Amino acid sequence: MLVDLAAFILGWCAGWWLLWEVPVPRGERAGRAGPAASIVVPARDEERNVVILLASLLPQVGPGDEVLVVDDHSGDATAEVARQAGAHVLAAPPLPPGWQGKAWACHTGAGAATGELLIFLDADTRLEPGGLERLRQAARSAGGLYSVQPWHEVPRASERLAALFNLVAMMGTGAFTPLGRRARAVGAFGPCLATSAADYRALGGHASVRDAILDDLALAERYRAAGLPVTIRGGRGTIAVRLYPEGLGQLVEGFTKNFAAAARAVRPPVLVLVVAWLAALNAPLVLVADAPGLAAACYLAAAVQLGILLRRLGTFGAATAALYLVPLAVFVAVFARSLVVTFVRGQVRWKGRDLPTRRPPRSPPA
Repeated sequence: MLVDLAAFILGWCAGWWLLWEVPVPRGERAGRAGPAASIVVPARDEERNVVILLASLLPQVGPGDEVLVVDDHSGDATAEVARQAGAHVLAAPPLPPGWQGKAWACHTGAGAATGELLIFLDADTRLEPGGLERLRQAARSAGGLYSVQPWHEVPRASERLAALFNLVAMMGTGAFTPLGRRARAVGAFGPCLATSAADYRALGGHASVRDAILDDLALAERYRAAGLPVTIRGGRGTIAVRLYPEGLGQLVEGFTKNFAAAARAVRPPVLVLVVAWLAALNAPLVLVADAPGLAAACYLAAAVQLGILLRRLGTFGAATAALYLVPLAVFVAVFARSLVVTFVRGQVRWKGRDLPTRRPPRSPPA
């Protein structure tokens, strides 16, 4: 029992360490004109979401900026509604062999972009007032690749089941520990990426990661390998997202696509700490039969911690933390499914496409 308690305490402390703070973009050079930006929005079957994004984005664009929505062979009215909203719409050419759809759409948009700064935004995001300028200024100050994990808006109970996925995704980067910038972080967040056009093109852009399921993670590694900084921030006050509004099925499909592949990139010391923290969350189940009082104390400590950590990421609410064993069970089940389809079946499915998870030999970039 003492060993179990010690393991819980160590794992619980690991959770604090991994998500010690979540810094957000700040306009370090507010008042100075920023570089002209090309905002590229890859969009596949996003007619509902892209309207919300453009309503928040277009009023913030300035002289020299452009908004390019790349219609990725949508089966709905994505292109039409984006055009009516005031964006310049590009039709992605037929998907070449060896390319993933999102990478091809981003490549298409970047190829038409004229701005000094490239900002890639997912169609289901929404900018807060002043968010574009904060992104512009912060990305220019940081250099390299600047990535923001949007603030999660989760109004429905089914969407709150993603709580553990979002926490682990942030923890797994290693970017939010007390070490801050001194930590050797990994990954980036695809919903919001910003980089100078010169750096992006010099490194080969999305063509260099065209076959990656997680193009954001692969692109970040390209920047790090070239000695360029990769900065990861939280999106509170700058950019928000409602990730899986269609319910549990969409959530399962989305995290099945991403999670097992992302786990491979986590640095071993960080992975050990994440596993220790997840084990601590399960401690009440282990202790309840022999030490119900201790199990209750561990449960309370874990729930309080989750309540605090989740407030750094989105609107998950106290009830999600208090009932955390439910999203924890969903996390375990979906992660197991992701492992099977990624490493055994060899392909995942997303938005009507089967995506191979075993990379074929590369041909030269197009």
